[in-house]
Amino acid sequence: MDTSANATVPVLELITKTSCHLCDDARTAVGKVAGDLGLPWTEKKIDGDAELTARFGEEIPVVLVDGVQRDFWHIDPVRLESVLRRAMTGG
Repeated sequence: MDTSANATVPVLELITKTSCHLCDDARTAVGKVAGDLGLPWTEKKIDGDAELTARFGEEIPVVLVDGVQRDFWHIDPVRLESVLRRAMTGG
């Protein structure tokens, strides 16, 4: 990861639910890309969360970067890396 003063650390979130095979695949993809870039990430489950279910229930899994939905269902690691690199440079 770029540790210069101009680098920013994007907020990377994966929204999932229990018993979701696409979520398992997404977790692997997000973990690999975040790990390669040295970025932290969090996972939130929609299970029992009415607000998250209403917002994302039909699109799980969902990837958010800085609060903006960037991908859903099948997470493309190449696209995710590109989005994160742009976010890290403020672009």
